[in-house]
Amino acid sequence: MLKILLRHKIRFLVGCGLVASLAIIRAYEYDLFYDPFLNYFEGDFQHQPLPFYDTLPLFFSLVLRYGLNMFISLALIYVIFKEVQMIKFTFFLYLLFFMFLLFCFFGIIHIYGSSNNLMLFYTRRFLIQPLFVLLFIPAFYYQKQTK
Repeated sequence: MLKILLRHKIRFLVGCGLVASLAIIRAYEYDLFYDPFLNYFEGDFQHQPLPFYDTLPLFFSLVLRYGLNMFISLALIYVIFKEVQMIKFTFFLYLLFFMFLLFCFFGIIHIYGSSNNLMLFYTRRFLIQPLFVLLFIPAFYYQKQTK
């Protein structure tokens, strides 16, 4: 195992740097992005009305955050697997999921309001956190092992 790490030390260091950059985005989320739901979901949100938000800045903030997480995740997948076809496929999936989740996010806000906070919470979580990379890496690894 150590020999494999030493042989691929540059890839390992780049991978660690990409994971660290995902952590930095999470650590500075209050400073980097407009998201009034950050404070809302930290407290007891079950019986609270939704916070006031400005739709356009929230939309662009979600696009920026999802985009940053997506490109860092794509770079991480490329560093691990070194397959361009896999990156193209993953990019398409990311865009498809983004459109679906963004539609669901604003739909939940406008249809349900604060009556279905958990659905809003989990939809938003998939938009702002790099959860898809945690699903894609094991799936692609399994696919490579079975070929």
